[in-house]
Amino acid sequence: MTGTLVLAGTPIGDVADAPPRLAAELENADVVAAEDTRRLRRLTQALGVHTRGRIVSYFEGNESARTPELVEALESGARVLLVTDAGMPSVSDPGYRLVAAAVEKDIRVTAVPGPSAVLTALALSGLPVDRFCFEGFLPRKAGERLGRLREVADERRTLVYFEAPHRLDDTLAAMAEVFGADRRAAVCRELTKTYEEVRRGGLGELAAWAAEGVRGEITVVVEGAPAPGPSELGADELVRRVRVREEAGERRKEAIAAVAAEAGLPKREVFDAVVAAKNAAGTGPSNGKGLS
Repeated sequence: MTGTLVLAGTPIGDVADAPPRLAAELENADVVAAEDTRRLRRLTQALGVHTRGRIVSYFEGNESARTPELVEALESGARVLLVTDAGMPSVSDPGYRLVAAAVEKDIRVTAVPGPSAVLTALALSGLPVDRFCFEGFLPRKAGERLGRLREVADERRTLVYFEAPHRLDDTLAAMAEVFGADRRAAVCRELTKTYEEVRRGGLGELAAWAAEGVRGEITVVVEGAPAPGPSELGADELVRRVRVREEAGERRKEAIAAVAAEAGLPKREVFDAVVAAKNAAGTGPSNGKGLS
């Protein structure tokens, strides 16, 4: 029989937040794959547990090379426990490659749910949390960072990012440039730790605050884009939004209907804008059919 891969959440700050099952899994695993074996040692000492299994490192630098070794152990019947420095494996941390490889081999994968900086920051932000999307870390280079932000400039859902403290001021300034200085946001720092802080305000205000220097683990929560009024979107923008949806695989009819609903416009108005753009380009409408 094949073994089991266990993804275990670890505390993001206060060790008392460790899920009860974590201690048992650490003691009983045949192999413990840890992002940082030194941090794992400190965690087991804090929890008062002894790991009887083999401990191996599993981090970004060796993830590709070590995955086959761990899959082999799983195929031999081992119970492999995967832990990262904080939070859930695979969420901007090592783990995805191993999970994908295990699933491909039809190996059982389960989890020990634990603390999450994403959900904790969302809950504390004071921003809408009924719909959100997690964007992870932004690119380090300024141009790539701006490009990534522009991709979600019209996103209506609340956005969640991780960021390094030394890049926070540049990131917030870029967000203010793309999203607008008044867009509401929250910078959540050192969550569940002694010096936990949640700073709320407009992106421009937060960028000025961060310019003075910020330390600690950072999660940024940004309010989604406001719903546009019917008069706010011109024909070119309507056409652009339809094109984006088509390029993502939607049929034109469905794309037009979705854009019309977003903009609060009749479908016919969006359809006419698309047809006019096609005619102006000299290609004519692609299907020649109206809307039902």
